[in-house]
Amino acid sequence: MNTPAPIATDTIADASPDATSVAPVAPHAPYAPETPTPTTLSLRETLALLASKLDGRLAVPGDPGYDADRTAWNLAVDQRPVAVVTAASADDLVNTVRIARSAGLAVAAQATGHNAGPLTDRGLLSDAILVRTSEMRAVTVDADERVARVEPGAQWGDVVAAVSQYGLTALSGSSHDVGVAGYTLGGGLSWLARAYGIAANHVTAIEIVTADGRLRRIDADRDADLFWAVRGGGGDFGVVAAFEFRLYEIPQIVAGTLFFPFERAEEVLQAWREWTTTVPDSVTSVGRLLQFPPLPDLPAFLSGKSYVVVEAAILESPARADELLAPLRALGPTIDSVHPQATSELLQLHMDPPAPVPGYGDGLMLIELSADTVSAFVRAAGPGSGSTLLSAEIRHLGGAVKPDAARANADRLGLPQPGVTAGFEAEYLVFGVGIPTPGEIGALAASVDRLVTALDPWRADLEYLNFAERVRDPEAFFGERLAKLRQVKRAYDPTRVIRSNHPVDGI
Repeated sequence: MNTPAPIATDTIADASPDATSVAPVAPHAPYAPETPTPTTLSLRETLALLASKLDGRLAVPGDPGYDADRTAWNLAVDQRPVAVVTAASADDLVNTVRIARSAGLAVAAQATGHNAGPLTDRGLLSDAILVRTSEMRAVTVDADERVARVEPGAQWGDVVAAVSQYGLTALSGSSHDVGVAGYTLGGGLSWLARAYGIAANHVTAIEIVTADGRLRRIDADRDADLFWAVRGGGGDFGVVAAFEFRLYEIPQIVAGTLFFPFERAEEVLQAWREWTTTVPDSVTSVGRLLQFPPLPDLPAFLSGKSYVVVEAAILESPARADELLAPLRALGPTIDSVHPQATSELLQLHMDPPAPVPGYGDGLMLIELSADTVSAFVRAAGPGSGSTLLSAEIRHLGGAVKPDAARANADRLGLPQPGVTAGFEAEYLVFGVGIPTPGEIGALAASVDRLVTALDPWRADLEYLNFAERVRDPEAFFGERLAKLRQVKRAYDPTRVIRSNHPVDGI
């Protein structure tokens, strides 16, 4: 562990009653930390002081709760920070950032830890306090304005339960336990993406604690550069205290999965590929190879079985959905679960694990999906490949996911113009993942590498931050926008107090 700088006691006086009030900030001069004094505290005294100021709790190595508090959703990731703060309030976020900065420590925020691998692979927690926001899960809905305010530890199951009682829909992740914060900061691809675009484009305001320990409410008019950066730029710019985002009235959707024998992978995925070139933007779908281990918790029809599947969510009437699905149904699926449903049921569609598991995977984006691309995909992960991936999937993008379409959508829907990641020019997204077992991680890593290498000829120029589970050069996510993104980072966090799994400075 790196030795932290001494802490100045004058900089950490008790927070005033308005410590979490949102102060307006002058443009182009955002960073204004307190001036330190020579009086110092040891690391142990610093952490004890921080613990005394928390509404939540602090754990350090050796404490009974440290191992549980540091554990990410991905159980294959071994996080070992200097300390873990399990925050219970925005005050906790403010005090943690202020004290960490003054002590020469960094801060990394995390709600669930689905994509925590790059954070530890870079060694970014060795001199950092990990802030777990998992107990800050309140969701407030203004049904008249169709806006939700969501605390940073909320999972999509929390949000969907809160908004569905008003007949409203959020652009949620693929499972109930996907964290709202990481998903949204990275962009957010929902089952409604081709019709509505990425979730970050529907954020109207964010409450965020920046590296100077100030809680700010940012939007298109206040700290506009920061608001631009955090919408798709990841968690490198501050610790989020709350999001506000737009909700939509979508009373019903037609969605479900068509299951086919695994041996028909080439035939089915080629047909699905052709089908995606014909469907309207109201259809978002995934072509997927699934190899389930024999687990007692799985339904009998999944445990130990393998399938090629097509998952689809269709914003059309049942009759129109049947028309659209006819070419795929003509292939004769062995199971067809597609039916009209409330949008809240979409959290079950992707069949993600219902609880934390160890995982190892990675993804890439494709500029096109040709017949040769599908064949390469099947050879790498399908029948006879020897792949140990539980899931290898291709997501259809396009529609409102395209950046130009997203900007037009913002004007049409009365939303702020998109942030650093408006969407993606890529037409498809690939992701492969497996569950590592003792002695098998090498085979799993080889399976991931084989899939990514096989599709490299069709790789798009830029990648999707949320599906990159290994270390990347930040230019791979942002291209020419990286220069401005780094300017924002320097303006709001010149000493790199805030850490994230995909830092924009590449460190």
